[in-house]
Amino acid sequence: MILTPPLERYVLHWGEMGTRWGVNRSQAQIHALLYLAGKPITAEEIAETLSIARSNVSTSLKELQGWGLIKLTHVLGDRRDHFEALTDVWEMFLIIVEERKKREIDPTLTTLRQCVMEASDDRQTPDEAKARMAEMLKFMESLSGWYGEVRKLPRGTLMGLMRLGGKIARLVGKLR
Repeated sequence: MILTPPLERYVLHWGEMGTRWGVNRSQAQIHALLYLAGKPITAEEIAETLSIARSNVSTSLKELQGWGLIKLTHVLGDRRDHFEALTDVWEMFLIIVEERKKREIDPTLTTLRQCVMEASDDRQTPDEAKARMAEMLKFMESLSGWYGEVRKLPRGTLMGLMRLGGKIARLVGKLR
């Protein structure tokens, strides 16, 4: 695959954004390349196009498959594995949010619950610290619950809510 200047800029920027989101730069670049490719491509083609070591490509592909963002596919007449990315932006977004919740929010909730429980019986833990941990737990549980409710909404409703943006906040403010 040949990267035109706009495609190269996209892939490089996606890699930079990936590092800011806590994702490996190579993984983000590979995801961007597969998203833009328009056809399944091999690991060798990815390595050559992005000038990334083949071992790094293999590791990154496994991680992206683990997230559910890309899939392995086969091309008739070619015995090599090919890879392609999801192209539905909403599906990608929801997968990323769900995976981040599983990897970051859920373990945090578990730890917060343990800390609050342990601190409740601990006389050495200051009451102010106990209250702050309990407040954080309550917030994170509310956030997780809200996410669960929003996740159930149909895509059209989600898009409508997104387009409404600040109008919803003003409406809720008026209802108070």
